[in-house]
Amino acid sequence: MTPLTSATRAGSTRRSSASIVALCFVIIVYDGYDLVVYGATVPSLLAYEPWQLTAGQIGAIGSYALVGMLLGALLSGWLASRIGARAIILGSLISFSVLMGLTALAPNPEVFGLLRFLGGLGLGGVVPTVIALTVEYSPPARRQFNNALMYSGYSVGGMLAALAALALLPENSFRIMYALGLLPLVTIVPLVWRYLPESAAFLVGKGRTDEARALADKFGIDVPAPAAGPASTGTMTSLVTGPRRIPLLLLVVASFCGLLLVYGINTWLPNIMRQAGYSLGSSLSFLLVLNLGAIVGALLASRAADRFGSKPVTITSFLLAVLAILTLGTGLPLSAAMAVVAVAGLGTVGTQILVNGYVATYFGENERTAALGLSLGLGRVGAIFGPILGGWIASSALGVEWNFYTFAAFAALGCLAVALVSRSAASTPHPSSTVPGTSQLTASASSEEL
Repeated sequence: MTPLTSATRAGSTRRSSASIVALCFVIIVYDGYDLVVYGATVPSLLAYEPWQLTAGQIGAIGSYALVGMLLGALLSGWLASRIGARAIILGSLISFSVLMGLTALAPNPEVFGLLRFLGGLGLGGVVPTVIALTVEYSPPARRQFNNALMYSGYSVGGMLAALAALALLPENSFRIMYALGLLPLVTIVPLVWRYLPESAAFLVGKGRTDEARALADKFGIDVPAPAAGPASTGTMTSLVTGPRRIPLLLLVVASFCGLLLVYGINTWLPNIMRQAGYSLGSSLSFLLVLNLGAIVGALLASRAADRFGSKPVTITSFLLAVLAILTLGTGLPLSAAMAVVAVAGLGTVGTQILVNGYVATYFGENERTAALGLSLGLGRVGAIFGPILGGWIASSALGVEWNFYTFAAFAALGCLAVALVSRSAASTPHPSSTVPGTSQLTASASSEEL
């Protein structure tokens, strides 16, 4: 094999990683739409007379998809070393698309909730897998940025859900919003089947080193060494019993808080802002601004994380969430409230993107997908609890300001959890231990545990 020069390798990496980031971005756009669409349709569901849903029931149904996501994320972490990333991503895409279409036909709330739960299995399975694949195929100095760029698709999907609701819901049933979830079947699924590569770490683990070397040449990466022993096999058991179980636990807590904020606020923000005195159109616009702020804020913050490390930037982002959420409870004019909601987008959705990136760079190639499956899977308890918590507050005698107090408290807890994570180098193999016969990158991986 002819060694590549540094310049040629770098150019190859930029071009190749961009194609993977683009594919994973579109996947997450649909994932984000399928989740945020529920929050966008909450006012319509409450007003749908045949079902006569209460705020408490709406909160419970909102949690069903998240229970499915919890199980799906854990399942993907368990399956990653067995069937590979491509099979997980394709299976997840097809399943949640078909189930979204069926949700549009649900005859009653019980079937509606069941279909949201089953769809959540696919939604949960795709997220940790695309994050791990994006980080694996990204240059070390751009891992956080590429992850944030890819995962900003979640907020784009949320914006599309809000825009579709503004355009369609005034004159149409909520069902049309769920029917749009069939689009991945004819858009992104064929492209993923044709162009998305398998994880090189998975191929090495299966002894398919020739295929891994071919991917290394094509995408400008190094092939990770085979697991050196039971402690580095990357299974969930080895992670929860290994030397970094405490940092993993703290990152699970951070993910719990981040996902509670993401799903609690995305589900209830339109209704909370209506209770605070804003019109229906304005309250749906807040959802749009929240996700726009998340996109811009997460991209800027991820560049800082690549330069200064994930830990200080994630702590700062959680603190911004605390300040923004508390400020929203002070009765701001519409324009000022919109600006603060944009900052809250960084502090909620943007912070969770940073937490995911922190987990992906804290752990090495052999552990990455399993670690993300654990952090996102167990963290989904927060995602389940968030909509229920919002529904409980909405149906209680507590004032609307208690929504802000409660969500700000969880943002503070997430900030504390990240602050307590110890410094540790990711368990990436030393260049001398990579699979023989592949060219090596001249740049070393940057430390993310500052």
